[in-house]
Amino acid sequence: MPVAVIDIGSNSVRLVIYEGLARSLTVLFNEKVLSGLGKGLTQTNRLDNQAVESALSALRRFKILVEQAGVAQLYPIATAAAREAQNGSDFVAAAEAILDQPIIILSGADEARGAAHGVLAGFHQPDGIVGDLGGGSLELIDVTPAGLGEGMTTPLGGLRLRDLSGGDLVKAQSIADSHVSASPLAGRGQGRAFFAVGGTWRNLAKLHMEQQTYPLHVMHAYEIPAASFDAFLDVVVKSDPDKLAGIDAVSKSRRALLAYGAVSMRSVLRFVKPQKIVLSALGVREGFLYEQLSDEEKAKDPLIEAARELAILRSRSPAHARELVDWVGRSFEALGIDETPEEERLRIAACLLADIGWRAHPDYRGKQALSIIAHAAMPAVDHRGRAFLGLANFYRHEGSLEQQHIPELESLAGDRLLKRAQILASLFRVTYLLTASMPGILDQFKWAQDPRGGFTLVLPAHLADLVGERPDGRLQQFAKIVGKSLRIEAR
Repeated sequence: MPVAVIDIGSNSVRLVIYEGLARSLTVLFNEKVLSGLGKGLTQTNRLDNQAVESALSALRRFKILVEQAGVAQLYPIATAAAREAQNGSDFVAAAEAILDQPIIILSGADEARGAAHGVLAGFHQPDGIVGDLGGGSLELIDVTPAGLGEGMTTPLGGLRLRDLSGGDLVKAQSIADSHVSASPLAGRGQGRAFFAVGGTWRNLAKLHMEQQTYPLHVMHAYEIPAASFDAFLDVVVKSDPDKLAGIDAVSKSRRALLAYGAVSMRSVLRFVKPQKIVLSALGVREGFLYEQLSDEEKAKDPLIEAARELAILRSRSPAHARELVDWVGRSFEALGIDETPEEERLRIAACLLADIGWRAHPDYRGKQALSIIAHAAMPAVDHRGRAFLGLANFYRHEGSLEQQHIPELESLAGDRLLKRAQILASLFRVTYLLTASMPGILDQFKWAQDPRGGFTLVLPAHLADLVGERPDGRLQQFAKIVGKSLRIEAR
């Protein structure tokens, strides 16, 4: 059953409806209204009346959408502006009357923990510092596969930093530096990632992506080396936002706070000292839902869960996809094809996704599958992994394993993953000719080492007529890729 989160932030009020509470979340509906509840809060200590009306109007609309979607459980949460304003309790009471249920007011520590759980939901064994930049505050917290550190909050949200500095970016930088340098997380990012959460930082990264003419327009897990990011941020701070190169990629409503997001990020680079910035599309909302999961669900790999779901939705036989995982694993072991733990999980995902393009026209299956996979809302995979997964499917349908089909993505994957995509694709091409994507067959196949060298793909005697010119031709293509002598026979 669908679940939903209404996130009442200092800058935006957002409704996200998810298909269900799961390890890998699927968004059914997503809408935000930039109400600006936190605007002017520093000077007045009150929520602006116009902003309150905008937020309450959005909540009335969201209430109807939640009912129309048949949401089983709604989680309304509110952050800095609602908890800190003098009239925050009046606003919350009005919002609760509209939604007909209590609103969960998150403390700064709650926000930090929620953002960290969002990163745990969206990455595989993340290790680094999480920063969640909202309109009213910046939360920082250490996250490792072993658990979370102590979360902290600072008054460095875009709206508040603009108010505190009186619109003076030099003063804003001094304020941000003083808070981040005094943080117990100062220096803790060395050699590690800084996971950036929040709309302003996402839009900064979108602008960076546009200027770099980056080939994969997926924000989640987009990586920026810290060493090269400071110069970009310096230009953002000193320039008219409407005249920045690539600014059309950023909505006009988001541009006013870009410089303040750049200021806070420069403080992070200077004092937390991360090795790289990694963007997270998942934050407090997804982290809040992650907290509702059982320990068994939390332990699952979200990439594998997302791939499994796509297999159920799009493949001819999800059972065959699961059997393919085991078959390819046995083939790699028999043929001595080594893999790291990360390559293993990517290989499992590729097997589950191998047949999702079958409904497309044969001439376009490769390109369509590549586009679906590379741009899918899959968590816990970096952009190299996305390129690998898409190319494995592309090569499988395209037939040719020659490079320069999709040069930007091929270079993004890197040489080793590119070669592994070709290995998988060529094995897929043999396998699907022998099974027609039907379950219950692959368990009967095995590899036998030949006394004279090489390996034989052995089929049971009752499937002898499957052996023929086309399967053997594809097997020889696979043999060439793996550098081994291979043959096929029935016994």
